[in-house]
Amino acid sequence: MEYKIIEDGNQIILKDMRNFNPKHIFECGQAFRWTLEDDSSYTTIAYGKVLNVKREDRDIVLSNTNLDDFNNIWYDYLDLARDYDEIKRELSKDEILKEAIKFGEGIRVLNQEPFETLISFIISANNQIPRIKRSIELIAKHYGEKIEGTDHYSFPTPETLSKAKAGDLKEICRVGFRGERIVETSKIIARGDLDLNKIFHLSRLEGKDLLMTLPGVGPKVSDCILLFAFKKADAFPVDVWVKRVMEHFYLKEETNVKLIGKYGAKLFGSLAGFAQQYLFYYARELGIGK
Repeated sequence: MEYKIIEDGNQIILKDMRNFNPKHIFECGQAFRWTLEDDSSYTTIAYGKVLNVKREDRDIVLSNTNLDDFNNIWYDYLDLARDYDEIKRELSKDEILKEAIKFGEGIRVLNQEPFETLISFIISANNQIPRIKRSIELIAKHYGEKIEGTDHYSFPTPETLSKAKAGDLKEICRVGFRGERIVETSKIIARGDLDLNKIFHLSRLEGKDLLMTLPGVGPKVSDCILLFAFKKADAFPVDVWVKRVMEHFYLKEETNVKLIGKYGAKLFGSLAGFAQQYLFYYARELGIGK
């Protein structure tokens, strides 16, 4: 994939950028700390930084950043090293995915901060995206640190959240029954009983087993964390929309979520996570399988 990088004041411009649509990226269910500014502009918060991402014709404009932060944070966060043309060529051999890819052609899988992703997807269980976004923002506001020069807050550390009261998380941050799970998981990470960075060096199944020892982390949540924070592209999270689209197009019958996960992981192999994102966005936006 060829594109030119230009630094212009507090902006980085990616010229002639293909396979990159901010709407597809931020609204495909993988991240929660984003705000829609207008039809083509999104502000996101990650790694203690605030970034605006906008599409202008054939270019992507990244505002409130510089070349150092682009190289050290945003290049990896936005998955710019990956060849999405090749991913699309391979997955488009499947006729259903070919149509899904046309619909969500600008999706990229973000590489997010592990602890924030872990807590975010614990909150996501049996929840809706607007509520998830609100809870995460409230957690950042009450327990994180204000990001210099902005009205935004960084996500708190495990040490900080380990000292939070579950009742406060329930009442103030609106996380419901997940409050105890968030505190207990944060304590485990803060004590060093589970080293999240270790998961980068494990297989998907090994990482899944390790994550599922944490309170509030089940099969779907663990696969989301593995895909969106640990670069396990062979993970295939199954939520209600993926269940519907897989049953509608592939399985043709009501099927257990666990079996769908195994089927999807086997069918799409090392690209299962990308297939999942295209299928999720396709199914949810078009209401497939309702």
